[in-house]
Amino acid sequence: QVQLVESGGGLVQAGGSLRLSCAASGRTFRRYAMGWFRQAPGKEREFVAAISWSGSVRRYADSVEGRFTISRDNAKNTVYLQMNSLKPEDTAVYYCAASTYITTTGPVDFWGQGTQVTVSS
Repeated sequence: QVQLVESGGGLVQAGGSLRLSCAASGRTFRRYAMGWFRQAPGKEREFVAAISWSGSVRRYADSVEGRFTISRDNAKNTVYLQMNSLKPEDTAVYYCAASTYITTTGPVDFWGQGTQVTVSS
């Protein structure tokens, strides 16, 4: 079992930056690929970024490529999402996810509770 707790969300102006963190419980964290998904009001949850267990492989949605960076620190059981040049369309609840294999579509083994990111224009 892995429990995921996100933090770092908030309100930011367009063009600004935020860094999301996802702290995982359990000693098996390093066995999982990790990812970030988001869900805007009235829309389906969508893939944002993913990273392999070693950190050597990363995947990004086209909409965030070049602006967002995913990273992980296995010693701290934490995965990060650095978000730069934020746009109003990035407004959503951001969810941390753990999966057996790096994935952009699922399946996901564990989800966090989500953290709200709001970008004002």
